[in-house]
Amino acid sequence: MRDDENHFALLLGRAVLAAWGDMPRDIQEALFEIAIRDRPGDRDDLAKLLHDRHPRTVHAG
Repeated sequence: MRDDENHFALLLGRAVLAAWGDMPRDIQEALFEIAIRDRPGDRDDLAKLLHDRHPRTVHAG
């Protein structure tokens, strides 16, 4: 990724984290699966982060 793409990906990622609990479950699940597509070893850690930030979140898993 180019530097500007990385910059905007970081901004968008922060926005997604902030809004996660307000998103419909199907959107949460789709974003979660895309996020870990190439990093399956991060599945549990990402799920824990999301759950800790948004306790009502029911993560894919």
